[in-house]
Amino acid sequence: MKAIISGKAFVIGNDIDTDQIIPAVHLVYKLDDPEEKKNYGKYALSGVPISQSGLPNGNIPFIKEGEWQSEYKIIIGGKNFGCGSSREHAPFALQIAGIEAVIAEGYARIFYRNAIDGAFVAPFESTQHLAKEITTGDELELDTTNGVLKNKTQNKEYKLQPLGDIEHILRGGGIFEYARTSGMLAKA
Repeated sequence: MKAIISGKAFVIGNDIDTDQIIPAVHLVYKLDDPEEKKNYGKYALSGVPISQSGLPNGNIPFIKEGEWQSEYKIIIGGKNFGCGSSREHAPFALQIAGIEAVIAEGYARIFYRNAIDGAFVAPFESTQHLAKEITTGDELELDTTNGVLKNKTQNKEYKLQPLGDIEHILRGGGIFEYARTSGMLAKA
């Protein structure tokens, strides 16, 4: 996890489930094949219906046609982000698509743990309903050390919940890498 994450916001609504993040039909690609792995990014958030996206007119694609990475770096979600099945591929798909952080009002426990364990995306929490404050395409800057989100487009600043003990795991590259480098596991 970088100290500063900068980029465009992609705003979605409440209760975004893991099948919306990466639909089951797209779980057929090999993770160890670099070309096939790109499909996890290509199809990330492809299951979010327009009515739930929270997007203006529902016409802003997360991934442009023919691309596998998004122009967005930070997802702004509502409550219960990552609910549904225990699909480990969900935070991985977001990472492959180029997402570095998700800021939501709350997470489903399994998505939250999967995001941290693999250090796929930084799951920050906000006590404010940022999905109503921030617009898709706004330029954001996230200070991951201090938990401060700056909306450079609107010239506003928000304080996020501290990451606490998970910060070390995210900065360490995931649960196993952190355990190895901190002496909890033998180095490979």
